[in-house]
Amino acid sequence: MPPFPKTFYARPPPRRTSFLVFSCLFLSLSLFVFFFAFLRPLRDPPCPNRVPRSVKVLWDHRLSGDSNNAPVETRHKVMAFVGIQTGFRSVGRRQSLRNTWFPSDPHGLQGLEEATGLAFRFVIGKTSDRSKMSALQKEVAQYDDFILLDIEEEYSKLPYKTLAFFKAAYALFEAEFYVKADDDIYLRPDRLSLLLAKERSHPQTYIGCMKKGPVFTDPKLKWYEPLSNLLGKEYFLHAYGPIYALSADVVSSLVALKNNSFRMFSNEDVTIGAWMLAMNVNHENNLELCARECTSTSIAVWDIPKCSGLCNPEKRMLELHQKESCTQSPTVDSDE
Repeated sequence: MPPFPKTFYARPPPRRTSFLVFSCLFLSLSLFVFFFAFLRPLRDPPCPNRVPRSVKVLWDHRLSGDSNNAPVETRHKVMAFVGIQTGFRSVGRRQSLRNTWFPSDPHGLQGLEEATGLAFRFVIGKTSDRSKMSALQKEVAQYDDFILLDIEEEYSKLPYKTLAFFKAAYALFEAEFYVKADDDIYLRPDRLSLLLAKERSHPQTYIGCMKKGPVFTDPKLKWYEPLSNLLGKEYFLHAYGPIYALSADVVSSLVALKNNSFRMFSNEDVTIGAWMLAMNVNHENNLELCARECTSTSIAVWDIPKCSGLCNPEKRMLELHQKESCTQSPTVDSDE
């Protein structure tokens, strides 16, 4: 005979008073609101494992080239590091860059690095003006795309800042090239990557849009004097200041220098050029680093020789970015 089917009877719910039920509901709702209103903001950010990109570098203490101060062991490895030199008056320029070719968020910077092998940061010194430093700290917290140097941000000290930049960059990044760029040029990072990735037989290389400038044997001689006034003067080849690159071997030699080992000229590009001459490096001239208009081969665009960068860069940067020739044109390989 088949077994009798089993029958289940639900237990009657325990009796609760309406006051107890409403009290429990009210307590649960209160805890829910408290958690989301007060505790939720204290949780870790969406990417808790992301390493901050902005960093303050005490270059004149840790990176002065003394034998007891070795570079940081955990150097971030990239093909090249690009330091965008900027200042306290260049807030608008930085915003224009972030609205064009320079990514405005850490994820964008990471994506650009993965696509090109280039790491980018703004490079700036310090000032005694507390309001300017406070504004900078807010910008650093918002965008996290700076290297802060422990050196006064003054136009007259640009050669010192440049040396500090290369020392800091070498300590923080393991790269094949270190690029100095200004914040008033329009850059194609993909084409800069292709240029730096080319095979080269000379380990000590200095890449830039080269020009000839005077050796400062005459203290009355000005770098901007017309050629007719410079006849009979000595010349040496050096790169225009808005953008140039030094190979790792060259930068390692700069890092090893004691402070004040080389003479500092009033102009940063002339100073670096004189050092490169003394170090007997290979000069690689590339006119695509000083293009006047966007073309299929241009790497850096600025208004040479009218301005040492883009004239009215905040406006001109945005105008160039609207042009298909600047943003969408395919790259044509150039051996120049």
